[in-house]
Amino acid sequence: MPPQASSWMSVFDEALIAAKSLAGFAASSFNPTVRLGVTGLSRAGKTVFITALVQALVEGGRLPVFRAQAEGRIAGSSLSPQPDDTVPRFDYEVHLADLAGPARRWPDSTRQISELRLVIDFQSNRRFAAGMSRLTLDIVDYPGEWLLDLPLLNMSYAEWSAQTIAASREGSRLAIAGPWHEMLARLDPAAPENEALAREAAALFTAYLKAGRDERFALSTLPPGRFLLPGDLEGSPALTFAPLDLSKAGDIRSGSLHAMMERRFEAYKHKIVRPFFTHHFARLDRQIVLVDALSALNAGPQAVHDLETALTSVLSAFRVGANSWWSAIFRPRIQKILFAATKADHLHHTSHDRLEAILRKMADGAIGRAAFSGASVDVVALASIRATREASVKQGRENLPCIIGTPMAGERSGDEVFDGEAEIAVFPGELPEDPNAVFSGSGFNGLENLREGGVDYRFIRFRPPRLEDGQIFPHIRLDRALEFLIGDKLA
Repeated sequence: MPPQASSWMSVFDEALIAAKSLAGFAASSFNPTVRLGVTGLSRAGKTVFITALVQALVEGGRLPVFRAQAEGRIAGSSLSPQPDDTVPRFDYEVHLADLAGPARRWPDSTRQISELRLVIDFQSNRRFAAGMSRLTLDIVDYPGEWLLDLPLLNMSYAEWSAQTIAASREGSRLAIAGPWHEMLARLDPAAPENEALAREAAALFTAYLKAGRDERFALSTLPPGRFLLPGDLEGSPALTFAPLDLSKAGDIRSGSLHAMMERRFEAYKHKIVRPFFTHHFARLDRQIVLVDALSALNAGPQAVHDLETALTSVLSAFRVGANSWWSAIFRPRIQKILFAATKADHLHHTSHDRLEAILRKMADGAIGRAAFSGASVDVVALASIRATREASVKQGRENLPCIIGTPMAGERSGDEVFDGEAEIAVFPGELPEDPNAVFSGSGFNGLENLREGGVDYRFIRFRPPRLEDGQIFPHIRLDRALEFLIGDKLA
């Protein structure tokens, strides 16, 4: 079981978090504020979710399950300058133009932390509330890969090396780790430190991590996360290290390759990972974790199990539970967590409940621990932007439940390759009624086993829908997500 957040916190970290929380609590006494964390592993749809959420609130989208809006109690929502001058602003306007413009393209993946402040003016339905109220919603967008780094704070370089090397020799990882393994076998931890060797080892190790993200494998547990999303740290010593086989190594000698790699691993932990936790992550009130379960189903049973491990690790990083007045001031907890299976529009609605059941099964153990601590946890299948519509297609005597949309250029179905312009009707298949079926591996083929037979699930990626001027993006259960995350604050 991954260590809980408190196990890697120092006294200094706790003091820093308490100071920031106290300042935030004082400010929110006059202006109630909710800090909503939005995360998920690569291609889960974080940018699309935030863009669709903001557009729906600011421009008045149809949100029937979001009670405050459905009851007409929201007077208006508007963007406001964000409070943190050192954090990049989430570029809502650019992302909206990408999605709704002539190109109709999905935005690039989240590569760094960003924030956006939304102010919601509403009428409370409480008996003694008079006049208009205001809720400030600070949306914090960050890569889920960074969460998977937090357990590193509780590991030594030797422990991390042993765990990472062992994992790379299992299942589909072995097939993509060959070049790195060849160099690993040549590296002598006791040899003198060597910058060229360190850079080559780091490059081959990073190539192995990136290969794991290919749709054939769709692996999720690939820390260190900054190796995949380096940003302005690319090429720095803190990102120029790799595991070493220390099974036969003796004591660490000053000036050795072992000492060099360990020093850089510790710098990564303390200069990169820890500041993210103390300055941003530890101050969240609500959290949504977006999960691309369909990509894991595409890839096969190993990817499904790997995603299950990643979700457990992600939730272990959260400090969850119901807040007392003391914890709200000095040691805030995440009170609500929503796990959302994205891209539900790639399935017919008859499989949406089954997709939710699969995600709930993946996160079952982690959800149980969070609920025990007093946090509210839920699971939903959603599409922040609905790229398809449903239809029934007659085939012989059968009526097949299909979805209709415009596949992205280069997508294929069998021998057909799509040009990105023509609409098609697709029978997406049905997910099993019993979620255990996708975990057992019995008779379940994914892209990783393509040579061994047919693929059970192959979900085509679609372009964003075409909008007329003034239209709001259609969605699936975005309103349910909003109601769970902030509905109580607008009561």
